Amino acid sequence: MRIRTWASLLFFIIGLSMTGLGVGLALAQEATPEPTPEAAEPPPASDAYCLLCHSKPDQVWHLPSGETLSVTIDPGLLARSVHGESSSEGALPCADCHPDFRYPHPPTTAQTIRDFQIERYAICRNCHEEQYTRAQDSVHGEILRAGRLEAATCVDCHGGHDIQTPDEPRQRISLTCGRCHGAIFEEYQDSIHGSALLAESNPDVPTCIDCHGVHNIQNPTTELFRVRSPELCAQCHADASIMDKYNISTHVFDSYLTDFHGSTVTLFEQQDPNVVTNKAVCYDCHGVHNITAVDDEGASTIRANLVTTCRQCHPDASLDFSAAWLGHYPATMDTHPVFFVAKQLYTVLTPIILVIVALLIVSDLFRRFRQRMSGSKGA
Repeated sequence: MRIRTWASLLFFIIGLSMTGLGVGLALAQEATPEPTPEAAEPPPASDAYCLLCHSKPDQVWHLPSGETLSVTIDPGLLARSVHGESSSEGALPCADCHPDFRYPHPPTTAQTIRDFQIERYAICRNCHEEQYTRAQDSVHGEILRAGRLEAATCVDCHGGHDIQTPDEPRQRISLTCGRCHGAIFEEYQDSIHGSALLAESNPDVPTCIDCHGVHNIQNPTTELFRVRSPELCAQCHADASIMDKYNISTHVFDSYLTDFHGSTVTLFEQQDPNVVTNKAVCYDCHGVHNITAVDDEGASTIRANLVTTCRQCHPDASLDFSAAWLGHYPATMDTHPVFFVAKQLYTVLTPIILVIVALLIVSDLFRRFRQRMSGSKGA
């Protein structure tokens, strides 16, 4: 009887303990909060979200410098840009160029409009890596790194929300450069090249980028650029398919390479293109951006003005100094009869003399051979 009583008591105590343990575990589970999932990053802002504010007129941003920048965006203008609906890859959403931009906008350190433009244009690198890198290696990138903030960036040439195809129409190329290089553009637009481009839409004449490059523009004041400048002119003036359209002979370029000036410049380029040479290159005589037609009365290369042009390098040149130069065209019986006859004589006599000399050498060798043979027989 006692054993049963003690056994019952023991079972009662064990059951009570198990019950308490279960309650404790339940309370512990209730007291320990379940881990909350990490907050998901908000999706990029949609164009409609951005345009809620930026499509409103007279939206202005006041910068610390006191400048104001319009931040109103024309949706139609954006759609017609190269990043808009006409793009073969589809229209770019606002968030591609303005990531993580929600209202309120993240703070910026820009103090002026120019600070903001330079801060933002690096985003172009995300899609245009090659062009961006070449621009950093150009004279514009070099000047920008030197602290001169007026140097051109991507948006200065291409625009921001209104980017258009840069060479349609072709005049747009030089008009774009003229925004910063106004004085040079004024010279160019009155030149034989500029007037043909701007007034006639001539596709054959050079624009700024044909001579200076596009994103990899180098410093045009270096000796390297000067020595290699005839190669730029040769792109058109050594191309018969272009020159034939305008009755311009490619002898213009070929004759330069064979005369004293051109051959010396070529030697300098081959030896060390960075060494200074005082020999004339094309633009020393014809001009740089203000090139005129060769028959223009004000042209620096017509006979009436040629001595003045020569005196830039030859200050003691007499009035008849330029008469010794035949020009860029080959001598003919009408233009230079003496030189033409002399050249023809040389053309005919030179091979004849070479043949005679060759016959003399062969006959002398034959004579020596016969003498040796007769001497060996006598011995």
